[in-house]
Amino acid sequence: MQRWRGLEDIPQDWGRSVVTIGSYDGVHRGHQLIIGRAVAKARELGVPSVVVTFSPHPSEVVRPGSHPPILAPYDRRAELMAGLGVDALLILPFTAEFSKLSPADFIVKVLVDKLHARAVIEGPNFRFGHRAAGNVDFLRELGGTYDYEVEVVDLVERGEAGGGVPFSSTLARRLVAEGDMDGAAEILGRPHRVEGVVVRGAQRGRELGYPTANVETAPHTAIPADGVYAGWLTADGERMPAAISVGTNVQFDATERTVEAYAIDRIGLDLYGQHVAVDFLAYVRGMARFESLDGLLEAIADDVKRARVLTDAYDAPR
Repeated sequence: MQRWRGLEDIPQDWGRSVVTIGSYDGVHRGHQLIIGRAVAKARELGVPSVVVTFSPHPSEVVRPGSHPPILAPYDRRAELMAGLGVDALLILPFTAEFSKLSPADFIVKVLVDKLHARAVIEGPNFRFGHRAAGNVDFLRELGGTYDYEVEVVDLVERGEAGGGVPFSSTLARRLVAEGDMDGAAEILGRPHRVEGVVVRGAQRGRELGYPTANVETAPHTAIPADGVYAGWLTADGERMPAAISVGTNVQFDATERTVEAYAIDRIGLDLYGQHVAVDFLAYVRGMARFESLDGLLEAIADDVKRARVLTDAYDAPR
């Protein structure tokens, strides 16, 4: 999959294409319906498919300080989109100047002049242009002028998550923040993932016999509620069952909120400085202060046992 950062990265000889536009944070199951239809349409027409998204999130430019928690960084989104068959990903820098483009100017500068859109695939609530004044009706109206068709994907994924409301990034963020990893996974179509670089912490886990990878996450990352979770730690392409702790270490009066993953039964791992991924499968328990070190060690041993059982069951043949 080709990746472009800005309109100037698009090859000058780029031909017609099928385009879909959106933030697509998380590339959840609702997003997958739209992106999947764009890929299928492109194959029907014999042209490439392009996903257009923005960096930073438009809300941060329009309303500074309102950046929502991020469900997936751009590299992860690109990986997921490539898995859906997308041919190219265009990440447009969303600046104050760009935010002032009228819907008509956006169509001409992006869809017509650069991507030569043959078709545009969107959801029914798609909005674009200055003050989000453009909608799918306007997009379709200008399609007659600029020779592209518009297809609206009105299929909506629903499930038990969130009480049966339509799947959305907003709902996924809420469930992650609540520690409802089952609900978040139902929407995302996979366990929620947090990524970052392993940094040195207080090394209390190592002293207790459970060395953890202290993961320094990027700003705005959607991090689950404080607690202990079962999941996986992936480093250098290897996926390892893990017991994961999120929050401040109340046992030792720590104040910094951290994400720490203990790779179960792994000895001698040296992950400092490596970029790793932590996938959250299930909530195990809340954070607690124990009356003694023995009580803490007993709880950790139980956490590891439960995490092993949960991850083994998830990975078992079905």
